[in-house]
Amino acid sequence: MTDLLNILQTGNYSLVVQNGGLRTFCSRGVSDLYRLYLQEPEFLKGAQIADKAVGKAAAALMVLGGVSKLQTPLISRPALELLREYPVEVAFGQEVPHIENRNRNGWCPLENLCFSLKTPQECLTAIAGFIESQQHRNQTNI
Repeated sequence: MTDLLNILQTGNYSLVVQNGGLRTFCSRGVSDLYRLYLQEPEFLKGAQIADKAVGKAAAALMVLGGVSKLQTPLISRPALELLREYPVEVAFGQEVPHIENRNRNGWCPLENLCFSLKTPQECLTAIAGFIESQQHRNQTNI
């Protein structure tokens, strides 16, 4: 496996995906991973990924997308527990109880939404609803 984590960190990316070709992403949260899952699911199938921080929502998208390997400097306990139920090879630096929000004063909203959900599919439903509400909110604030 190419050291995707090194590419992630030196390029200051949020997500690096290798599957035949190598692609890098810079958006915040799970938006790039969610978009890949919806629009290019074949690119995720069997992919190797490096992600800046992995919470349960991102882990669910990786499972649903068929990702084979993940490298991350930071992973939440719920994400790690979910990934260990599926054939995803995980290498991580630090495990934390949960992913924090951007202000570092509470839980990441998606981590909170997905925390008690049992399956990746349940998480997908929560992620879709959250992203839709964020898009609607952004459109009404223009």
